[in-house]
Amino acid sequence: MTDSIDSRLAELGIELPTPAAPVAAYVPTVTVNGLMHISGQIPFRPDGSLITGRLGENQDLEQGRAAAERCAIMLVAQMKAALGSLDRVERIVKLGVFVNCSPDFTDQPKVANGASELMERVFGTAGQHARSAVGVPALPLGVSVEVDAVVAVRPD
Repeated sequence: MTDSIDSRLAELGIELPTPAAPVAAYVPTVTVNGLMHISGQIPFRPDGSLITGRLGENQDLEQGRAAAERCAIMLVAQMKAALGSLDRVERIVKLGVFVNCSPDFTDQPKVANGASELMERVFGTAGQHARSAVGVPALPLGVSVEVDAVVAVRPD
């Protein structure tokens, strides 16, 4: 039987990548009391290359939104790997979006919409969430965006 979220991903034309392995001393997900905390995910293009750069310097808003969406796709891949079935996702509770940007760049919320809108497309109203979006002077490996998440999950 195909999971309904997997069907929705197929309808949207979204292929989940292999979940990225941690690059330091942490694990991708930790679930405690029905809440899954997902470590920050960075933006990989479908070919596996990283999306790097700084918003307000060498990347524009649309490139930032696309990078945030790629982070969100990796978050979904991490959920699938940890849960087995995406239908166990009860609610996307919160996203934390970090934007590598120049000091005068102030559209972090618009960049974060790339991730937020992806969650709503995939999970429907269960994808609506609380969020923070902050500008930072640098991110790991020079990426333009990093997104972490808290997700409510159903027991298996």
